[in-house]
Amino acid sequence: MAISRQLREAIGKGKSDTIEDAWIERLQEDPHDLEFYAGIARSLIGSNQDDRARTLLQTLDEELTRKKLWGERLAMLHRVGPIFEPGAEALHALILETLGKLYAKSSHLEGIIEVVGLHRAPQDIPKTWDKVDRLQQLMVFDVGAVVRMEGKGAGHVTAVNFGLQSFKVDFEKHKGLSVGFRAASKMLEVLPTDHLLRRKIEAPAELLALVKSDPSELLRLVMESYGKPMAAGDVRRMLSGIVTQSGWTSWWAAARKHPQVVGGSGGKKKYSWAATSEDAAESVWRTFKKAAPHQQLDLLRKSGDRDPELAERMAISLSSFGAKIASSDPALALEIRLSLTRLGRTPSDERPEAWSAEKLLSASGAPAALVVGVKDRQLRERAWRSLGERADWVDIYGEGLQRETDARNLSLLADALTDEDPEALGKFSDSAVVQPHKNPAAFTWLTERAANNDALLGRNPLRWIQQLLVSLSRDELSPYRTRLLVQLESGGALPRAMALLSPQQAIQAKESLERAPALESYQRSDLVAALELRFASLRGEEEPLYALIGSIDTKRAELKKLVEKEIPANRIAIEEARAMGDLRENFEYKSARARHEYLNSRAHELNGQLERSRPLDLTTVDISQVRVGTRLDLQTAAGETRVVTILGPWESDPEAGIISFESEAAQGLLTKIVGDQADFAGESVRIVAIDRAAIPR
Repeated sequence: MAISRQLREAIGKGKSDTIEDAWIERLQEDPHDLEFYAGIARSLIGSNQDDRARTLLQTLDEELTRKKLWGERLAMLHRVGPIFEPGAEALHALILETLGKLYAKSSHLEGIIEVVGLHRAPQDIPKTWDKVDRLQQLMVFDVGAVVRMEGKGAGHVTAVNFGLQSFKVDFEKHKGLSVGFRAASKMLEVLPTDHLLRRKIEAPAELLALVKSDPSELLRLVMESYGKPMAAGDVRRMLSGIVTQSGWTSWWAAARKHPQVVGGSGGKKKYSWAATSEDAAESVWRTFKKAAPHQQLDLLRKSGDRDPELAERMAISLSSFGAKIASSDPALALEIRLSLTRLGRTPSDERPEAWSAEKLLSASGAPAALVVGVKDRQLRERAWRSLGERADWVDIYGEGLQRETDARNLSLLADALTDEDPEALGKFSDSAVVQPHKNPAAFTWLTERAANNDALLGRNPLRWIQQLLVSLSRDELSPYRTRLLVQLESGGALPRAMALLSPQQAIQAKESLERAPALESYQRSDLVAALELRFASLRGEEEPLYALIGSIDTKRAELKKLVEKEIPANRIAIEEARAMGDLRENFEYKSARARHEYLNSRAHELNGQLERSRPLDLTTVDISQVRVGTRLDLQTAAGETRVVTILGPWESDPEAGIISFESEAAQGLLTKIVGDQADFAGESVRIVAIDRAAIPR
């Protein structure tokens, strides 16, 4: 507190009693008010009342010492030290004494004093204070301090190394990290007692208890720890390990209901903690006034229940705006009216019939276009149901199918039309499949519906397959690509459509699959294999794969395990991962999908190999020439003998001298007879003997 004009006048006139009374009174009220005491002391010095200034400062020092306010005493010495103690070396000694009291519990004070050179040049007080500043910067990192480092999280200072002039810090995943004295103030942040990260280390049980007992208090700790507006995702990351993944939604819904929680609007909404409920309401109102209408509706929905008075202010503002734009922007006016009705927020003094939803819809020459202009899906559903009571609803719903983008509303319209006209959905399907890019949402919805409706697919299964493949690479359908890719999997629309093809259509479908640019190689091979399995005429003759009976049995067992156990289990894992939310950042889903790709690719490969496998009977192998199932003695140019056995790829073991008949090395030996020269593994060899191969162990 600055000294008053009256007090300055008393100092100028030397009124000692007035000065001392003011000093003592302030000392009893607030011994921390150094601005007040320093102001009086300097004014006294300026009026040549040095002794009185020192006397008063002595009383301040005694009070600070009595209350052990060592930090305040050090600050007092910094501000008026030369007045309190004119002698430089004596003042230096007082500074050291105060530091000793302030850091009495530290075992490293003397070491830090030596590092900063505080014992040197005691007569140079300005440099002494520079050293004190440096000392205090280092002392905050004393052993036991809880600190935070970017990228490392929170940890404890566990040791001070004066030889290396560094601190040793233990973080959760990085133990014994060394941070130099000079870098510490830049790299480390000392966490205050109530900081969330510190509480996580020192009192995790208390935080866990708050999850259920007081969600809003836990949210306050998060927001006040970081002192800035935070998105829900940021809060979730901060509470990792405290709020479980499964419990997040219910916790967040409860926590943000507190009247001091202030949230913005829009897709990147951030939340903060206001000082009072009134401040929160005013902050929300200011945000509301600046927001666009759809954001205002969102704010009313999110904040209205917490403050009825604020909700009424919002509703009046929106109602007034809606009535004003009823003729210029009927879609937005309709959305405002439907929103206010749904929320039960129609102002009591309003005449809603002036711009009711019914009036807005009946006044429109294109009601379907008006409804699709409403952005909120649920509000559009209300409007569609309202229009379903009109005499001309069939025409309106038919146009709505061409315009609507939400799957649930499309089903509402389609189901109603199908009940009235069973052919209606088929006709719409025919037009939508011809040009998927005209209404990507409707085409995607139709594809998903067709996966369980052979009547739709059967109208033209080849067209479905071709358009679905084309849609995967069109920009207009890119927002729906994830949903469309699901329709390539077992049970999806594309495999179901393949079952409805004619043999001639199957040929065209195979060509479409083989040239579809958006398919991954594993998807293409799986689908082509499924098509060839259903239409034998598509399969060409393949080279036989010779193998021992035991190897064939082993591969069959592997295929059976894949088909009957691993692939079904993986499908379940995919569905469970898909249910967890956003597929773009869903690690479990991506992992399950990668596993799906591997398992199906392996099953397809094994099935193809087993189809062309031929059992190899070693007891009947003709040894008149080199062929599959023979063992050879080869002589090199240096006179060395090598033994080589030629079997199938499943038995290949080059280190044991067993090579596959498909290998380049074997191809140079096949059909040769005893005495022939051949090229083997880059060198010339002569075939000395040919015998039947033995079954490998």
